[in-house]
Amino acid sequence: MPVCQEKRPKILVIGSINMDMVARIDHIPLPGETVLGQGYSFAPGGKGANAAVAAARLGGCVAFAGCVGDDSYGQALRKTLTDEGVDDRLLRTAQDAPTGYAPILVQAGGENSIIVFPGANRSIRPEDVPAMFREPVDAVMMQLEIPEEIVLLASREAEARGIPVILDAGPACSFPLEEMRGLAIVSPNETETMALTGLPVDSEAEARAAARALRERSHGADVVLKMGARGAYLLTKDFEGMVPAFPVEAVDTTAAGDTFTAAMTVAYLRGEPLERAVRYGCAAGALATTRLGAQPSLPTAAEVEAFLRARE
Repeated sequence: MPVCQEKRPKILVIGSINMDMVARIDHIPLPGETVLGQGYSFAPGGKGANAAVAAARLGGCVAFAGCVGDDSYGQALRKTLTDEGVDDRLLRTAQDAPTGYAPILVQAGGENSIIVFPGANRSIRPEDVPAMFREPVDAVMMQLEIPEEIVLLASREAEARGIPVILDAGPACSFPLEEMRGLAIVSPNETETMALTGLPVDSEAEARAAARALRERSHGADVVLKMGARGAYLLTKDFEGMVPAFPVEAVDTTAAGDTFTAAMTVAYLRGEPLERAVRYGCAAGALATTRLGAQPSLPTAAEVEAFLRARE
């Protein structure tokens, strides 16, 4: 890890890193339909890299572990991490796979549809994992855009060292949550919650039932259900209920969930009660939706604090 100031939480992010192509369109095409786009651009992305950059901008001391291809996208993404102050020494370059790529279609109103081509994100090897833990950290953040085997192995390595794991449980899949170790917080969105539990999250009562099911499956981990414009449902041993969202005019929801989890993690590691950390995550996630793109939309700590002050 780079030299960190004493009060900066040290976070290891193990996850995906992609080059995103963001295209703005009026609506998703129907089968056989052609629509004219309004514009497109390329930007760094991937749930893991988004979380790493978000945490760094919000004051975390961050190291990123993952894999890119030996290509121009991989070189550009590595430079983006280092430019943001993220330690890239655990980012391996694979010779046999291209860098991950994700076309993102952004509709009017900000909702998006994403296709992810994992590429080198599937090339993280089990033998890479122990080396990720050579330096002490305060927490490990992971997502599910990398091989299941790697997520589970890293959780065991973290547990053996007494390091809490925060899992942003996306994208939606039937992940064996009960096999995770050292899990402190699990944070899926509505679609991911349905994939993990089979339960809908269309109301607060349904969110409560789903959160309790997740808490049981995750051996008592705190549960934070991301519910978009409604806010987040939080379940801990001391608190259960909704943490409201901050209304904003959304432009693009890409990376809002990644930003939320990173912000929540940074605030939590600074000693904030989880309820307040979730509120901080809601503010950061709301800000991220007001800008186009994944990493270009990620707010700084100063921006989040100003946003919160304006709403006190």
